[in-house]
Amino acid sequence: MADTVLTTRDGCVMTLAINRPERRNALNEDVAASLIAGLDEAEADRAIRAVVLTGAGEAFCAGGDMKPAADGAPFTLDAADPRHYVVALLKRMDSCRLPLIARVNGHALAGGFGLVCACDLAIAREDALLGVPEVRVGLFPMMILPYLMRVVSGRALMQLCLTGEPITATEAARREIVNAAVPAAELDSALAEWLDKITSKSPSGVRLGKQALAKMRD
Repeated sequence: MADTVLTTRDGCVMTLAINRPERRNALNEDVAASLIAGLDEAEADRAIRAVVLTGAGEAFCAGGDMKPAADGAPFTLDAADPRHYVVALLKRMDSCRLPLIARVNGHALAGGFGLVCACDLAIAREDALLGVPEVRVGLFPMMILPYLMRVVSGRALMQLCLTGEPITATEAARREIVNAAVPAAELDSALAEWLDKITSKSPSGVRLGKQALAKMRD
C-alpha cells in the first residue's frame, strides 16, 4: 500500500504531499496522522525552515473521505471519545513554529479548504476551486470554521457556507483568501520565489514569532 503522505526535502524546505490521487487526496485518519508526523519531523530538524503542504496529482484535497465505509471516514465517530483526527491535525498545524505554505495545485474543498486556511500562506493555480460544499448534504463546516474565519471576510464566508458554491483561486486571491493565484505552469516557480524570501530570514525569529502569534490569536 502506498504511503498516504509523501515527504520530500529540498535544502531547508520539507514538502508534505497527500498521496491519495484516486480519491482526490481526501482526508482520512491515516493522512491526518501522517501529516502530523511530518510536521513533528520538520520541527525536530533544525535545518528545516519551511514546510509546503500540497497534493499528489491534479487535486489539492477534496476534504473528508465520504465514500461509504471508507477507512477513517469523517463521520465515523466514537460517542465516548470526543477527539477527532481532523481537529487534531488542525491544532497541530496551528501550533507549528515553522512557516506553512499551501501549494494549491488543484481543487481544495471542504476540509481541504480548511487546510489551506490553516496554513500561513497559500499560493494556488488560478483555475483551482476553493469552497465548502457541505450544505449540499445538510451539513455545515463546523470543524474548519475557526480557520476559515481567520482569512475569509464575514460576508464572503456566509456566501460560501450558505450556497455551497466554490470560487476560483483567482477570485480567492482578489478577496485575499489566498496570497496569489498563478497559471498552473508557473505554480512551482512562484512558490520557489516565496520560499527563497521566507527561508532567508532568521529561523529563530520566525519560530518565536509564530509561537507567540499562536498564543495571541483567537
